[in-house]
Amino acid sequence: MMILLAVIGVAAFLLFSNKASAPINSQVKTDDAKLVVTPVEHASFVLKWGDVTIFNDPVGKAEKYQSFGKPDIVLLSDIHEDHFNVAVLENLVSTGTLLIVPNEVYKKLPKSLAERTTVMSNGDIHTIGDITVTAMPMYNLPASSEAYHVKGRGNGYILESGETKIYIAGDTADIPEMLALTDVDMAFIPMNLPYTMDVPTAVKAVLAFAPKVVYPYHYRGTDGLSDVSEFARQVTNSNPAISVKLLDWYPEGAEIVE
Repeated sequence: MMILLAVIGVAAFLLFSNKASAPINSQVKTDDAKLVVTPVEHASFVLKWGDVTIFNDPVGKAEKYQSFGKPDIVLLSDIHEDHFNVAVLENLVSTGTLLIVPNEVYKKLPKSLAERTTVMSNGDIHTIGDITVTAMPMYNLPASSEAYHVKGRGNGYILESGETKIYIAGDTADIPEMLALTDVDMAFIPMNLPYTMDVPTAVKAVLAFAPKVVYPYHYRGTDGLSDVSEFARQVTNSNPAISVKLLDWYPEGAEIVE
């Protein structure tokens, strides 16, 4: 009996340890194709949409992305180092990869990457196969030339295919363009002061445009991690139809600098 308990205890320890270090993914079935979201760190994640692989703001160690293969699309939102790293990009992309970037990011790309890049400004629309990409504004409020995120410099993104719409907010406040969105199936929302929103502001924003599924991401600020469990509680209590997915965006050892 003691041996059995010891074996169970070791198994439980190993399970907990693996869970803490391994990436957690989230599968969402849609009418069009199954979506699999896997967080890497902070704002970096991998989206598998049917047979399309999308890397969002890939930074950190390149080996963290190796199991996903080469991306078909890379979305870059801004020039800050927690969203953009040339050395990582050069290790990840292939000749078939398309980078989608705002102009300020494009200016910092070497020729080898610039050749496979589409530049999008806020409001631009670009179609890649069955996926339509719309570049959304992302900026701080009140809007200011001294803000961390100035209007027009960076992009959030809306991805649409068939009946499915995904919103990746980027580093932004609860801007009017966000609040006016409709029919969003999946949203990625930041909440880390002083760079984006606090938890109450993010709650109000999400309740305003009511995505079916919302992922808190990019939630480390100057005072540590935001209380995403409280975000989930408030959203769920106010609108149970919104499903809040809490994933592990900060695996042990992750160091993110805004």
